[in-house]
Amino acid sequence: MSARGTLRRRRFTSRVVSLSAAVALAATLSACSGDEPPKKAYTVPSSLCGIAVEPALVKAVLPGGDSLTSATQKPNGGTIRCNLSVDSKLVLSLAQAWWSEGKTTAAVAPAYPGTKEGTMSEDERFIYSGKAGVGRTVPSCKVSRHPEQDLYVAVETRESGVDDPDAIEKLLTAYTKAVEGSAACR
Repeated sequence: MSARGTLRRRRFTSRVVSLSAAVALAATLSACSGDEPPKKAYTVPSSLCGIAVEPALVKAVLPGGDSLTSATQKPNGGTIRCNLSVDSKLVLSLAQAWWSEGKTTAAVAPAYPGTKEGTMSEDERFIYSGKAGVGRTVPSCKVSRHPEQDLYVAVETRESGVDDPDAIEKLLTAYTKAVEGSAACR
């Protein structure tokens, strides 16, 4: 066999190997960047920081990941915040906050930036966007330690990539009703 034939065979083999490597790399990259969202491998408990809530409603506004943790925070005398983290990253905050009696949901909502340009419910109790929402509890939700105040609930996603107004509305409505039936309103 001539040196020229061996050289051609090596070039051909080299091209085939390069092409095969390129195809394998492309297949690997497309598998990693597929259209499927990351799997939600964690379990959402039925009670978050003492408030019973449907796990599926919570999971709908959470990103994929392996582990879910929750922590209660009380930044002041009138707010209780339940923070949820996925894989140690804060992704959702569910809050109960007392505001001066007579405030409207529209007046309270600006304190929660994700509600900007949100949709107001017909009864004006709720305002929500794809990332956050605020809801006013029923007028009968009164406690002696917060006289002349109304209890509001807020749901806020935190850099989770979630933008789903329907899911936020469902969670906000359910969580507000759960708070109304809890010790927070007695």
